[in-house]
Amino acid sequence: MRIIPRRIELDKLSGPGWKMLYGRRKTGKTFLVDHFIDYDEFFFVNRDGTVHDRLNGEKMTYSEFARLFPRLLERKVVIDEFHRLPGEFLDLLHAHSTKAKGEVILITSTLWLAQRLLSMAESPLLGVVSPVRVGLIDEREILVELSKELKGKELIEAAVYLREPLLVPLYSPPLREFLSGFLFSSGPFVSELVWETFGEEGRELTRVYLGIMMEVANGKGTSTELSSALFSRGLLEKDNPGTLQKYLSILTDMGILRKFLVHGKRRKKFVYRHASPLLDLHFYLETKYAYTELETSREFIRKAVDQKLPRHVEDFIADLLARVYGLRRVSVELPELELDIVLKGFKRIELVGEVKWKEGVSREEIRKIEEKLSRFDCRRVLVVPDYGVLEREPSGIEVLTPRDLLKLAGESLNKTLWKGT
Repeated sequence: MRIIPRRIELDKLSGPGWKMLYGRRKTGKTFLVDHFIDYDEFFFVNRDGTVHDRLNGEKMTYSEFARLFPRLLERKVVIDEFHRLPGEFLDLLHAHSTKAKGEVILITSTLWLAQRLLSMAESPLLGVVSPVRVGLIDEREILVELSKELKGKELIEAAVYLREPLLVPLYSPPLREFLSGFLFSSGPFVSELVWETFGEEGRELTRVYLGIMMEVANGKGTSTELSSALFSRGLLEKDNPGTLQKYLSILTDMGILRKFLVHGKRRKKFVYRHASPLLDLHFYLETKYAYTELETSREFIRKAVDQKLPRHVEDFIADLLARVYGLRRVSVELPELELDIVLKGFKRIELVGEVKWKEGVSREEIRKIEEKLSRFDCRRVLVVPDYGVLEREPSGIEVLTPRDLLKLAGESLNKTLWKGT
């Protein structure tokens, strides 16, 4: 079985104190704790509110669990899906937090509760638990781990999508065929996965969240564009970007969407994109073709994969380089200038680059890349699947291949883990 150890998240969990793991469903929260954390007790809260003791198989009511809980706090206790317990359980946690000698790890996939507990001043858990968001696998770690079995172009393409933990044990190369087959057979499962994430919010609010995710996948990136699109679909009463901010904040806080600052604007402006390329691809197919409702062939889905994949590779490489060099990814809006990679330091742009994820890059394309990147006085890179795709070597531009990216990822990961020890 293929397992990614998630060493960066484990480092956050290894410190003292109570923890709350949160994030979208199927990001590996329970797996991470179950396989890599030493614990003494592990409880799972069922949908009906009863509590299942995973170690001895017993089932108890909440009242029975509440009476037992204080006696467990000499040990290390895990409570999975704790949000299903009555609200009074949070007060119970707070009451015992200062005198407990043991540790508690809480796990939740419910968006509304995690957001409330992390932001509300009156939250019973404020200052009691340290929040640990478990999202997609770190770009560096997925590259390093997959390099044990893959290389070159397939390594990068697989790493882009296998950051989604649910795909890790299922994958078999080639990536494009695997991904097409997964969406063909499991598209409804992905839809249900997202619905469950927002289920507690109520159907109307959930429709707004889903509408945002569909429009982002359809190329709408700013709050102004999203507001107009949702208003036209009847999901907003007014075409007002300000009303979307609370939804966009929750989606970004949960790691479902990412936002990038637009460089050079006097007023702050952000561009939003899906954090998960799998969800971006799913919602793109859903928005354009309603692929989970209408009969859609595997070949049709494969065409969408081929169309979207180069953009997802660009995002992956930009994020990877941002982590490696400790820079912030931004967006640049200049006339007739679109860049794949723009990374900013504290005051200025430090690195720009282009990604050409294709079989051949002509002399003319290389000339245009040189011309475009020469407008920036900083480090310039061109990322390609192999040196052999270039008709000539670019001037004044560093060429990076999968081998170079893997080396950078490994060195950066080792430094990050060493600092955390």
